[in-house]
Amino acid sequence: MNRKQLFLLLVALAFIGGACLLLLRRNEQSWSAPGGQTGKKLLQNFQVNDVAAIHLKGESELTLARKAEGWCVLEKGNYPANFSQISELLLKISDLKIVQSEPIAAAQLARMHLAEPGRGPDSGVLVEFKDAQGNVLQSLLLGKKHVQKSERPSPMRFGDEGFPDGRYVMLKTDPQDLLTVSDPLNNLDPKPAEWLDKDFFKVEKPQAIAFVSTNAANSWRLTRESESAPWVLADPKPGEVLDTNKVASLAGTLSYPSFVDVASDPAPDKTGMDKPLAVSIETFDHFTYTLDIGNKTPENDYHLKVGVAGALPSERTPGKDEKPDDKKKLDKEFQEKNKPLQDKLKREQALGQWTYLVNGWLIDPLIRDRAQLMVEKKAEKPEDSKEEKKEQAAPLELLPDSTNAPPQ
Repeated sequence: MNRKQLFLLLVALAFIGGACLLLLRRNEQSWSAPGGQTGKKLLQNFQVNDVAAIHLKGESELTLARKAEGWCVLEKGNYPANFSQISELLLKISDLKIVQSEPIAAAQLARMHLAEPGRGPDSGVLVEFKDAQGNVLQSLLLGKKHVQKSERPSPMRFGDEGFPDGRYVMLKTDPQDLLTVSDPLNNLDPKPAEWLDKDFFKVEKPQAIAFVSTNAANSWRLTRESESAPWVLADPKPGEVLDTNKVASLAGTLSYPSFVDVASDPAPDKTGMDKPLAVSIETFDHFTYTLDIGNKTPENDYHLKVGVAGALPSERTPGKDEKPDDKKKLDKEFQEKNKPLQDKLKREQALGQWTYLVNGWLIDPLIRDRAQLMVEKKAEKPEDSKEEKKEQAAPLELLPDSTNAPPQ
């Protein structure tokens, strides 16, 4: 690189740096406003470890509570909550600072979506942090999101309306001041389903899958001798040919199942658990899963209960004439392999307390009738069959022998 090229490069870098500095100052000026609270933490003296419950109220209501076994969602029958989501929220709130402060009159609250929660689209979202005794430690009201206007039309989804880069809030202890923070707090939603721990059961190394229908003729059972062996139909009937393409996806469907929500009202007569369909899966690791499948919702979700059992050996059977060193090594390997399975069994057995809502794509392949697993028989075309029968019935016509034909 010669001296001239180096000079031009330095000029370009200086220009870019100046533009970035100007943009940064302009952004800071857009936030700046008179007010003694600007730059201060939103929640003073907020101690994360003192929080034992979080209550959110908007159009819906949510209560997250910390118990001996961990955080849970009260509205969902104390179902485990997503701890990482809660931890992220608490750390964010504890560091959140005020970037703008201005007085607000009671008549303007609805315009900023800070009206009393549960009163329609102009309502705010109440957020309360409580201690173990139920006392409110901190309380605030979330309002409208602050939108950063774009100077140029953007092809992005926000278009000319800009994008949310903050949120208007109001402290319950200071209802005369409208505060703005530099985070839109998008995930702070009082919908219980959004805060559930979505870790679910996982079927690994399936060995047998069986469906028990209300009509015995539609029931079926598939087995395989090893993880790489093909699935075969148990007790096949004459003429039945298993469609391997249809059954190949069954094992994969249960490898990473998920659920949409936990049923708020698990009454058997409402969920269909009084007369469920049943699917059972046995694995090579000695796990047995029993899936009770209930009613289907208008959203194409099924009610589901999960039962998990396991016949896991607690100790290894030593081999004949096993040396002490070999025994010690093999016992250690056995425990290292067995411990994760024991933990998995304990975790998945706890899932049986609740009734879940799961997507139809997960359940539909498991409850197909027996005939739907078979290779479809090609139907005979009426025209073809009539023509074949006609050809078979027609007498054979002999052509005259030209050598013996009488002379003309």
